[in-house]
Amino acid sequence: MALLTFHGATRQVTGSCYLLEANGEKVLLECGMNQGFRDDEESNRKPFPFDPASLNAVVISHAHLDHSGLLPRLVAAGYSGPIYLTPDSADLLGLMLRDAAGLQERDAEWENRWRSRAGKAQVSPLYTMKDTEAALELCQPLDYQQPTMVARGIEVTFHDAGHILGSAIVELVIHEEHNLTRRLVFSGDLGNPCTPLMRNPATLEQADLVLMESTYGDRDHRGLEATIDELREVLQQAFKDGGNVLIPSFAVGRTQELLYFLGKLYQEGSLRQQAVFLDSPMAIAATRIYDRYHHRFDADDRELIESNGKGKLSSWLPILKCTATPDESMAINRIKSGAIIIAGSGMCTGGRIVHHFKHNLWREECHVIFPGFQAKGTLGRRLVDGARNVRVIHQSLVVKAQLHTLGGLSAHAGQGQLIDWLSHFKKCPEIYLVHGELEKSQILAEAIHERLGWPASIPEKGEQIAF
Repeated sequence: MALLTFHGATRQVTGSCYLLEANGEKVLLECGMNQGFRDDEESNRKPFPFDPASLNAVVISHAHLDHSGLLPRLVAAGYSGPIYLTPDSADLLGLMLRDAAGLQERDAEWENRWRSRAGKAQVSPLYTMKDTEAALELCQPLDYQQPTMVARGIEVTFHDAGHILGSAIVELVIHEEHNLTRRLVFSGDLGNPCTPLMRNPATLEQADLVLMESTYGDRDHRGLEATIDELREVLQQAFKDGGNVLIPSFAVGRTQELLYFLGKLYQEGSLRQQAVFLDSPMAIAATRIYDRYHHRFDADDRELIESNGKGKLSSWLPILKCTATPDESMAINRIKSGAIIIAGSGMCTGGRIVHHFKHNLWREECHVIFPGFQAKGTLGRRLVDGARNVRVIHQSLVVKAQLHTLGGLSAHAGQGQLIDWLSHFKKCPEIYLVHGELEKSQILAEAIHERLGWPASIPEKGEQIAF
């Protein structure tokens, strides 16, 4: 018998964390950070609901922080065993965790300055760069389709999830006495088959227990061709208006998709802008990692990029200019028209995009394209919701730019795609819906029952099941 405890991403999207106990061993599946509201972020500081030193192994589906972001804290709390993930995820994880640690340390430093002046107690960062390097030392990359014993009687196999580079569906086979086996399949974040560059998610046929994400369990996504058409129209109108185009974008995944789309428009001759600036050191580094693993790309997309860009995204778009240094970034602000500027942060909560807002947001000829979800409370959400005045870098700006929300770009499977992936299992497994807001999980559970006739449960945080 095996036990599974749901410690995170239950009835919410972030903080994935599940503890598997079998054969006297403990394997942690995911160690994600809670992100979003302040209460969620404060929960990252709470003690782990298990002893990190008692774990035999940790398995990570992909590098996004809501699945991996507390690994340095886990190590600081006593974990010293292996961390299993794919090789590409390991490279991206190093990039993302070091960036997160640097941000934690800088935020704590700024906080402590005013605390010192106010006579208040000092605060510590959630984790440090030292903690991060210690966690990265524990990473043991496993390629797809490489079954590996990660603990006594517990075997892990990674399958391509098609979400971001290196993302995996995790298959855990528990070998018990008398040749009995139990099979747990965790979807991780399942990719949208329409997402460029990534292969379609692998399908599996056998499972006793399935944990499936439900981020977009309540709807299907808009068609990709319509999204590309919309992007083309916005860029052409921006060129006619004589302004720049600002695109706040997430550094890993979304930025690389945008570079692919812009490259396609350039190759077909419909991209009239003079330059595309990738103004994010993290996105530049992530794109290099994507280039290094271009053999992972979808076959058709890879062939297209190889024929026109030597197999690399950075060559696929000849007018791309990567501006890594602050001086290069500031020089962009001298350009008043004809530029496309991709910069972080994706929700406009900081980063270089806010500096470009300062120079462009008040211009009627400027266009801003939001290619991703904007959470409540962020500057991006206020702009999407129609704010006509916003405060940016201690200045009040009137919003005269033309704003566009680009629908259809999602690296997550929609409802129909999730159910289609589930339908490949030959027999009905126990199904638990995770990584989704409660209402969306409930809608997905109803849709699964209607289409497949299978029941699906929605666990609560701390719930434990035997299988």
